[in-house]
Amino acid sequence: MSAPVLLDLFCGAGGAGMGYHRAGFDVIGVDIEPQPRYPFRFVQADALWFLTLDLSPFAAVHASPVCKRYSVSTPARTRDSHPDQVALVRTALSRTGLPWVIENVPGAPVRPDIKLCGCMFGLPRLKRERWFETSWGAPQLRQPCSHEPGGSITVSGGGNSTGTFRTNLAGMKAAMGIDWMDRRHLVQAIPPAYTEHIGRQLIGQLAVAR
Repeated sequence: MSAPVLLDLFCGAGGAGMGYHRAGFDVIGVDIEPQPRYPFRFVQADALWFLTLDLSPFAAVHASPVCKRYSVSTPARTRDSHPDQVALVRTALSRTGLPWVIENVPGAPVRPDIKLCGCMFGLPRLKRERWFETSWGAPQLRQPCSHEPGGSITVSGGGNSTGTFRTNLAGMKAAMGIDWMDRRHLVQAIPPAYTEHIGRQLIGQLAVAR
């Protein structure tokens, strides 16, 4: 039996896509910029335009709209210069009739059905909370963060690790569970462990819908 195909929108270099792949999906990524490090099939295109096409080959959709408008690492004076895409993406996803997931940073205008951080997935130094809104809308309770004694790593901004524990690029890759990205892509990435967790729930949703 072939694996269900997931459409990975705003895919970047494939942090989210890798997690869904590990959960059991065949993944196809779409991004408006070239992504030579993307580890799966890739289409260079505008994500919102792609959602107007025939999506019958796909079983589900993940979208990570640009987060700079909502990120605490973006200077407040420049936030309004970045696109506000979440509502547009949600509307377009809802029209597809497919199960979907929207990911973004804390404070973004998404319904935080699921909140994830590195300490939940054997990444004890990684302090990187991300919010996930799902089409099935099932909130998930979680324990407060409990990071490894000795310091945490927050990979953000210009690519430097911040927080109470400082490290180099190799250390940031290890903290994120990602070994194929350069610094520029790493700071924008979703740790694959997060979407592997989401992906297993999504597989369950697809099974229920059959």
